[in-house]
Amino acid sequence: MSAFMERITGSQSPLSSERSLRWSLTLIRLGPAIILLLLIIAFNLLSPVFLTVQNVSNIVAQTSALAVLAIGQLFVILVAGIDLSVGSVLALSTVIGALVFTWNQGLGGMLSVAAFLLTGLIAGFLNGFMLTKGRLPHAFIPTLAMFYAASGLALVLSNGRAIPHVPGIVVTLGSGYLGPLPVPVLLVAGLTLLAIVLTKRLKWGRWIYLVGGDKEAARRVGIPVDRVILSVFMISGLMAGFAGVITAGRTASGYPTAGELAELQAIAAVIIGGGSFFGGRGSVIGVLVGALILGVIANGLNLLNVDEFWQLIVAGAIIVFAVELDVLRRYLEGRFRTLQARGA
Repeated sequence: MSAFMERITGSQSPLSSERSLRWSLTLIRLGPAIILLLLIIAFNLLSPVFLTVQNVSNIVAQTSALAVLAIGQLFVILVAGIDLSVGSVLALSTVIGALVFTWNQGLGGMLSVAAFLLTGLIAGFLNGFMLTKGRLPHAFIPTLAMFYAASGLALVLSNGRAIPHVPGIVVTLGSGYLGPLPVPVLLVAGLTLLAIVLTKRLKWGRWIYLVGGDKEAARRVGIPVDRVILSVFMISGLMAGFAGVITAGRTASGYPTAGELAELQAIAAVIIGGGSFFGGRGSVIGVLVGALILGVIANGLNLLNVDEFWQLIVAGAIIVFAVELDVLRRYLEGRFRTLQARGA
């Protein structure tokens, strides 16, 4: 791929090459949105039910928990990390939230919701603390440990069974409607706006991107790298708690295996949406697009009665394509900077 681009740009004048690279980069950055649009067009042609109001509402509602998980995962990936524990933390939060409501029904549902969120926040804090204070070489290690610990604890606390006791507010947040709009979609919209403000409007948000770009350079300019890393894992855990609220609300229960494979889907949504494992790259809107791509694939193939195993194959192919786009984008940006330096 790089050799092909080298031949194209190498045969052009510097100004023409720079213009070609600029257009190529723009096209690549729009890649996730283009993929989503093409999938919508294809499924609409193949199924007359796909773009009905009811089905579109189902897609966005069913994708809500994944979108929230993926927003949290984005913060971790921005600092070149990964959080393998979010699916297990989601499940643990549903179990603890349901148990708290079972034990304290007289205190109302807000205590249960607080238990969901606090479970995620504590798990995220432990992940970040083990990584930064334990000086572990990569986030893979503490989050993998949390993956097993949270899964085991959820099974122990629930005796391996669903707990059919969640407050009405959780059911409303997970499956209710406000007029024609699903409540979980409104919750995702609120969390999305908050994440955009955090990443785009605050100095702390700029620090996240700088830490992801080069940790040592960030330290040299006085950025508190360890605190930034700890904070993004806490956000990831908190988002897992919110996703637990949505999931428990949809099933009206706390379920110890509710988040099975959810961590991989969240990572996939971030990468498909333009995030980079190299760190320092990704956007909240891109993550939502990535989550919708996965949701559209699952819904469209279900409507076409395609075996669910093919859904995994299609999603895997799109992930590989998204990673290749990221590699190509990094190459083109390097070429673009080189041409600008020559021009200067």
